[in-house]
Amino acid sequence: MEDLWALWDEYFDERPKHHHRTWLESRLAYRIQERAFGGLKPATRRKLEQIGETGLLPRGLRREASRLLPGTVLTRIFDDVEHRVLVRGSNDFEYQGQRFKSLTAIARHITGTPWSGPAFFGLKAKDGQKEMA
Repeated sequence: MEDLWALWDEYFDERPKHHHRTWLESRLAYRIQERAFGGLKPATRRKLEQIGETGLLPRGLRREASRLLPGTVLTRIFDDVEHRVLVRGSNDFEYQGQRFKSLTAIARHITGTPWSGPAFFGLKAKDGQKEMA
């Protein structure tokens, strides 16, 4: 930790109140890269600060944020039965050992009616509400 603090003092004006090693290492890594390659553009920094303050994503980023990472498990209780879906990749989902190309196909399979898959699994904001980050 002594070496880590010496490096910290070289790159920052003051020390943080906590001493979480992983956090310190990540901040130092960012600062070293920032000095070597340059920091964020002012417009990008403002956009990130606005998202942090409001929790609302700009319209253009909402679609990207809704992408599900492989390994994600979606759960929905419908008709008193818990339904679990494994996200295997883009347009690749697994439900009860069967592969599907969309959440909508799974929702239709479960309900027998034409549901929106993202709405069925609670991934879509309700009408009139903005999507949260």
